[in-house]
Amino acid sequence: MRILLLSLILAFTVTACKDEKNKQMEDKAKTFQMPEWAKNAVIYEVNIRQYTPEGTLNAFSDHIPRLKAMGVDILWLMPVFPISETKRKGSLGSYYAVSDFRQVNPEFGTIEDLKNLIDKIHAYKMKVILDWVPNHTGWDHTWIKTHPEYYTKGADGQITDPLDPNTGQPYGWSDVADLNYDNADMRKNMIDDLLYWVKDHKVDGFRMDIAFGVPLDFWKTCADSLMNANDQLFLLAEAETPEQLNEETFHACYGWSFFHTMNAIAKGEKNVSHIRSWLQSERPKFVKGSIMHFITNHDENSWNGTEFERLGNGYKAFAILTMTFDGIPLIYSGQEEPLTARLKFFEKDTIHFNKFSNMDFYSTLTALKHQEEAIWNEPYGAPLQWLGQSEYIVAFKREKNNSKVVVMANLSDQKRKIILDEDVRGMLDIYRRIDVNYNKGSEVEMLPWESWVMIKK
Repeated sequence: MRILLLSLILAFTVTACKDEKNKQMEDKAKTFQMPEWAKNAVIYEVNIRQYTPEGTLNAFSDHIPRLKAMGVDILWLMPVFPISETKRKGSLGSYYAVSDFRQVNPEFGTIEDLKNLIDKIHAYKMKVILDWVPNHTGWDHTWIKTHPEYYTKGADGQITDPLDPNTGQPYGWSDVADLNYDNADMRKNMIDDLLYWVKDHKVDGFRMDIAFGVPLDFWKTCADSLMNANDQLFLLAEAETPEQLNEETFHACYGWSFFHTMNAIAKGEKNVSHIRSWLQSERPKFVKGSIMHFITNHDENSWNGTEFERLGNGYKAFAILTMTFDGIPLIYSGQEEPLTARLKFFEKDTIHFNKFSNMDFYSTLTALKHQEEAIWNEPYGAPLQWLGQSEYIVAFKREKNNSKVVVMANLSDQKRKIILDEDVRGMLDIYRRIDVNYNKGSEVEMLPWESWVMIKK
């Protein structure tokens, strides 16, 4: 009888533990998703150095009302931290060669200026995420002298710059020192520095630079620590690694493969069939989270060319895709002007805001993102459904509850036709301001690079 009783107690304890573990997993699954406040959010990347002639936090602050009016929700600030002087590239150095994770670059202003900027962003009902550099530091970082064990050493025993794990050769980032994630104390200090900005300065999340270069088990610990401090944070990975989203360490990651597909289509090297292939073969790898879509950012602009160089006359068509396809959209500093030059990366190179010629174009798209539930960010929006077969015209709808958005875009430099697989009726084109009514089987012709965006009347 005693043995039976002990067996029952043991069985009950094991079952209770399993139930508690399952409950914790269920609770995490419920809480770790795109925060509700970001369900229809648009991200705007801010290049503080180049944004104004002054290149300061205070000077950028004057643009916040304009960006709010344009429909921006999340301001991603490129690194605001002090830049190392040792092994510096150019006269000003890279934002990503950080010398102190808890201070502000004096060229940008003071920590009080940053606090005031964050307060103003919040006052305008916007969010702010900091660009964080977890893979490496500058050669002046305090850890170099106080904790050399935090860094990767070469065969000669000296600290090394980051190496490509596939080749063992340097990436060419000679201005930074590679961090060693085998060191538990370094991991803890990295998380402590992140928590400092969450707890003391009320930032709303982070964009993690080179997230693909940092071990997944660190991201699991990091995400748990950050979300325990504030479960409404938004975490963006500079990576396209399914595990980082699927195992709930980030809410969103880069859509590089889709981005490169758009570039190839613009050059005539691929066509719309490759977008279908991406949606069928690449997107399903990410069973959780959202993909950030873009036609430019700081890296692409400076190193690979402006959207005009890469996408030509199709840049607006592709911009519409990034706003209405299956992900969270990004706008980079100056796209609303538009920015037609490559910005220097290690020097002062001011964006000359003047006409804001594309402000209305982007404002219309952000308003669409905000009001139409069908195109909200995962997991809040609706899946994409194709409306016809064509190698050159992308035609799809997204529909949820009383919201319906139809997008058609000719992604080529010639007139093209498509036969619709279903009715497209009772719609209003938000740019042309005309009613749209097509029956199933209609043959529709579109001009080169022409784009239509339609909503229910």
